[in-house]
Amino acid sequence: MRAHLGDQLVIENAATGAARRDGEIIGLHHDDGTPPYDVRWSDTGEVTLMFPGPDAHIRHPEHERQEPAGEAEPAATASAGPGGAAGPGDIGRRIAAERRRRGISRVETARRARMSPDYLAYLEERSGDPTLATLIRLADAFGTTVAALRGGDMELPPGQGQALLHPELRDLGQEECRALLSTHGVGRVAVSGPDGRPVVVPVNYGVVEDAIVFRTAPESVVARAAETEVAFEVDHVDEALSQGWSVLAVGPASVVTDPEVIRELGLRAHTTPWAGGRRDMWVSVRPTRLTGRRITPADE
Repeated sequence: MRAHLGDQLVIENAATGAARRDGEIIGLHHDDGTPPYDVRWSDTGEVTLMFPGPDAHIRHPEHERQEPAGEAEPAATASAGPGGAAGPGDIGRRIAAERRRRGISRVETARRARMSPDYLAYLEERSGDPTLATLIRLADAFGTTVAALRGGDMELPPGQGQALLHPELRDLGQEECRALLSTHGVGRVAVSGPDGRPVVVPVNYGVVEDAIVFRTAPESVVARAAETEVAFEVDHVDEALSQGWSVLAVGPASVVTDPEVIRELGLRAHTTPWAGGRRDMWVSVRPTRLTGRRITPADE
């Protein structure tokens, strides 16, 4: 018998052949995947060290195949990508992104979620299929919801939670505003459209030497706003805690024309524009006014 982290151990009823008990393998004691295993049982949530008997078999969620006890067949792997290397699934990517966003280490996250750090690494790096109980513990560790980890809130606008009982809205200083702008992310540029009406466009941006830079198409509304004053806004909402902040930068926008600067910006860019297409015009906004606000509980 061989298993991977995230596989299920199923104990059958000897008389009927039906599943009597099952659990998620969250710990291996041998590199080749042979027993014993640390198993978190689905009926109690408890973790025990398990030496499977002849009434046990392994279920590999990725392939929906079963391996009888005592079979010497190699363990199934997660879905492989180019070159045979398995990659993370959507849930794994969301777990890793949420952990990094909150600045929590993998070890600390595993401690909060009462699981093995190796199993958390497996979920983040491979196409794992965590149980509902595992997702509940991870959501609790992050202060978020299972639906969010599954991507169920992707189409919903942020801020649908309840307001704080005693919120405090405070202004941010210049240094805190610069720190929150950080070096890259997604922000919104507010410009005047061709008909004179205001237009707000989301862009992937970076910060280089106090200038906000982003790429756009030469025929875009944002490109036509170059050499005018624009507003740039970035924010973050913590749904679980009903807290958040926003930063507003106002200043002149200009097209970057120096070939060496353009080459350097391309090398330093964290990502290509999510909207795709040819967006090779760099626009720079140098803030002349920088303001921000944060909502927190009044007692913080």
